[in-house]
Amino acid sequence: NTAIQEAYIIGSTVGMSAVGVKPIVEVQFADYIYPGINQLVTEISKSCYLSCGKFPVQTLIRVPIGAYGGGGPYHSGSVESTLLTIKGIKIVYPSNAADVKGLMKAAFLDPNPVVMLEHKGLYWSKVPGTEDAKCIEPGSDYVLPLGKGNVVLQANEEKIAEGASACVITYGMGVYWAKAAAAKFDGSIEIIDLRTLYPLDEDLLFNSVKKHGKCLILTEEQQNNSFAEALAGRISKACFRFLDAPVEVLGALDLPAVPMNMILEKAMLPNADKVVERLNTLLNS
Repeated sequence: NTAIQEAYIIGSTVGMSAVGVKPIVEVQFADYIYPGINQLVTEISKSCYLSCGKFPVQTLIRVPIGAYGGGGPYHSGSVESTLLTIKGIKIVYPSNAADVKGLMKAAFLDPNPVVMLEHKGLYWSKVPGTEDAKCIEPGSDYVLPLGKGNVVLQANEEKIAEGASACVITYGMGVYWAKAAAAKFDGSIEIIDLRTLYPLDEDLLFNSVKKHGKCLILTEEQQNNSFAEALAGRISKACFRFLDAPVEVLGALDLPAVPMNMILEKAMLPNADKVVERLNTLLNS
C-alpha cells in the first residue's frame, strides 16, 4: 500500500522498475492524477528516450475515471486528452471486464509505461444500460494487443450500399450510449470501440470511415480542444475524398467541472438520446 499522495504513487514506480519490479499502482480518481503529472512527464515518459533505451520505466498505472451518480467536480472528471499530450506513454481505456483483463495483461507485458483508464460506472455495470460490461472471464492466456480497436456492431451491407450508414468511433461509456442509439437505426450504424487511445488503430478507423462516408466521434470529455476533436481532424485529412459529410464530434458541455447535482450532470454529459439526435442529422446530411 502507498500513501494517498499521487506524486509518490506514480513516482515510486520509477524506483521499483529500476530494481526489476513490474509495478501496478492505482490513482483512486482521475481528478487526483494532477499532482503526479510531474513524475509522469519528467521521469516516466522520458527515461527510456533520454537514456537511449538503457533505463526504460515499465509501469502500469490504473486510473478510475468518468462521471455517474452525482460524484461531483472532484470525482467525475475525464483526463484522457491531458494524458495524450504526454509522449512516451501508452493509454488504454477498456469498455468491459474482458477487455480489462486482456489489456491489463498486455500492459503488464509491455516494456513501456501504460496508463489504464477504467470507467467507474462500468464497474459491476452500475449505470443502467451497461449490463454488457459484465463478461465471463476469459482464459488465463487472454491478451489483447495494444493498439487494436474492436468493431462492436456492424452495419447492414444493404444500408452501406445505399449510402445510408455511418460509423461511431468511441470508447469507455460511449460504447453503451452508441449501442443504445444504434438500436433506433435498423442496421445503419457501425460502432468501433477504440480500446487503446495511444497507440491508435488508425487502419481500422480510416477503413471504416471510407466505407461509410459519415462518422461521429463520441466522447465523455468536454468536447472543446479534446482528443476527440483532434481525431476528427486526422480522420478528415486522411479520409477527405471519401467523406459525404463533415466528421461530427459529440462530447460533454464545456463546463469547468461535472456538477454534483444529478440533473445538471445529465444535462452536461452525452447520452443515447443526444447520440440519436446527432446521428439523425448526420445520416440526413
